[in-house]
Amino acid sequence: MPKELNTSICIERIFTHLYEKYAQDLQNFLYYKYGAAYHPTDKVQEAYIKLWNNCKKIKPSKAKAFLYTVANNLMLNEIKHQKVVLKYSRRKSKSYNYETPEFIIEEKQFLEQYKKVLERLSEEQRVAFMLSKVEGKKHSEIAELLDVTQKVVEYRIYSAFKLLKEELAGFKIK
Repeated sequence: MPKELNTSICIERIFTHLYEKYAQDLQNFLYYKYGAAYHPTDKVQEAYIKLWNNCKKIKPSKAKAFLYTVANNLMLNEIKHQKVVLKYSRRKSKSYNYETPEFIIEEKQFLEQYKKVLERLSEEQRVAFMLSKVEGKKHSEIAELLDVTQKVVEYRIYSAFKLLKEELAGFKIK
């Protein structure tokens, strides 16, 4: 939006523009940072509802920061809630699988090792790596999204990939 001097988020056209511009990136950011278990799409929608409810107080130039802050806080609240739920519930589920036992064992081993390696990555490395390799975003887009330089993004992705290759060497990844 070129001129924001007299604009308001309460104008439907501007609010729609903000939604189209940031919603998908915000959802992807939440997904890569917290995973799908916490329903990032719902948190994005709730963040936009809060933006609409506070549209008179927030300038369009501050909308992106507001959305990311609110959505991140909603995810953190959901994580706290899930911890309480898990504390008082037990899940027993039976799943039947027709794959070979060897395949299932190898898959479990790989996933366990992959999760451990991802946990060892810093949050910055993990987010940059996932945005690049899974979402296919360009380094410049990631840099803008994370508010860092492109060189920082390249280093984070390179160091994350290097660690993954070293730790998962027995599984023949490229």
